[in-house]
Amino acid sequence: MEFYELHPEDPQVRYINKAVNVLKEGGLIIYPTDTVYGIGCDIFNKEALEKLFDIKNDGGSKLFSFVCSNLKDIARYAKVSDYAYRNMKHLLPGPYTFILPAAKEVPKKLWSKRKTVGIRVPNNQIALTLVNMLGNPVISTSVTNRKGDILSDPFEIKNIFGAKIDLMLASGNLTGEPSSVIDLSEEEPVVIREGAGDVSIFV
Repeated sequence: MEFYELHPEDPQVRYINKAVNVLKEGGLIIYPTDTVYGIGCDIFNKEALEKLFDIKNDGGSKLFSFVCSNLKDIARYAKVSDYAYRNMKHLLPGPYTFILPAAKEVPKKLWSKRKTVGIRVPNNQIALTLVNMLGNPVISTSVTNRKGDILSDPFEIKNIFGAKIDLMLASGNLTGEPSSVIDLSEEEPVVIREGAGDVSIFV
């Protein structure tokens, strides 16, 4: 695993560019978000997606969310109602995952049975720069151990995943909660998981 320490507010673009090259070549990376570390790949690389499912010990039943660069970018990959747009505009970037109807451009491997997808715009400069430089979304699934516990120490993560991941962008210990998950695919919002983001406006 290539391992690089980045400044959280002013990340070294040369290291992010190395991660982008790995993604374009079908590799897997670990990167920081505004909540926890995520394992990611290019959502349009089928082989990389299969490798990621294998790492998570999942045959494809687990639904992964993905990171977009901004609200405008979301509209390319999901159908956004006026109600959803108003709420997301108020809360993003931030520690939320929004469930929305999938657009045809998104690989069906990432669709739920209800034809929805989970989308994030994290308030993290490294993650947003990564997606901007790549030019399309990156998968976001929390880095966990075999028990499902979230891992926050980048050096522990390196020791556990070093043989499976091609590159890691580290940014210190991330001890935040996972993102809050809000389903905005129907007329009424549904809080799926209360995490780091305040969900009071949806309750």
